[in-house]
Amino acid sequence: MNYIIEQLKKIMAIDSPSGFTRNAAEYTMDELRALGYEPQITRKGCISCCLGGEGEPVVFSAHLDTLGCMVAKIKGNGRLKLTRIGGMNPNNAECENARVYTRSGKVYEGCFQMNNPSVHVNGDYSTQKRDYDGMELVLDEKVFSEQDTAKLGIATGDYVCFDPRTRITESGYIKSRFLDDKLSVAILLGIARAIKHERLTLTRKVYLFITVYEEVGHGCASGLPEDACEIISVDMGCVGEGLECKEHQVSICVKDSHGPYNYELTDRLIGLAKKHELDYALDVYPFYGSDADAALNAGYDLRHGLIGAGVYASHGYERSHIDGVRNTFELVKAYITE
Repeated sequence: MNYIIEQLKKIMAIDSPSGFTRNAAEYTMDELRALGYEPQITRKGCISCCLGGEGEPVVFSAHLDTLGCMVAKIKGNGRLKLTRIGGMNPNNAECENARVYTRSGKVYEGCFQMNNPSVHVNGDYSTQKRDYDGMELVLDEKVFSEQDTAKLGIATGDYVCFDPRTRITESGYIKSRFLDDKLSVAILLGIARAIKHERLTLTRKVYLFITVYEEVGHGCASGLPEDACEIISVDMGCVGEGLECKEHQVSICVKDSHGPYNYELTDRLIGLAKKHELDYALDVYPFYGSDADAALNAGYDLRHGLIGAGVYASHGYERSHIDGVRNTFELVKAYITE
């Protein structure tokens, strides 16, 4: 668990909205190499890595890409109008610090605010709609016109990355933006480490497939190992009203917005969770799609499943717990060794 949390902190410190994931992917590949593996990168930028074993191959997928924004326009006042990447909700990003990455390599800081955000000036502050037309990135630079900002090298298409604000509490809670899905990447790195350090005997051929376009819908749409028979997405488990899962549990999703997951595969996950007395929940996610869904939509002939540590306040400032991490780790471990 200590290794997983340390990896989470390091991955969280690397900004990686969909399409801007190269640095995070290179870090992850370096870590897999340090563990003794030979990861490969696809043309799209996903990471494929065989962890060993023999028998019917199973792929465990997680995604490094996160929500974020892109500069849509430099406004006349020198501030930036943004366009979302993935489901970045402006309500959840108000007053958040962010970094702008220019194509020349310079990085500038700013804060995402409403237009006219002072309560002492704006009489409609409380009722004003929070959307990308009514909000802007205020740069921490002396810029007052479109020309001032352009001189910094900032342009349309530059990525805007929000501060994750990662915190680990003494009570075991993990708070951060983008636990979806960097927490799962850290868990799978923990599995890779355990295979080497604990000399696990694998009952299947096991692949990791770390994707970089999940938040925009096509992470696992290409590049999967040709011999794969199953895919299990390790992604956030939803926590919310009407669902069973809590942050300290591993969620086993039985159905999402794309339809049901493979019955036999899901049944095996449930059986292993019961056998090992793991704290788990079964849930239906009403507004959710996974990389496993993307693989089937792309035409792959695979049994598919979805599990993950419970995550509260998805796509906002999210929260999970070390117990949810542990239960998820143990379920993956049991799946590949029994």
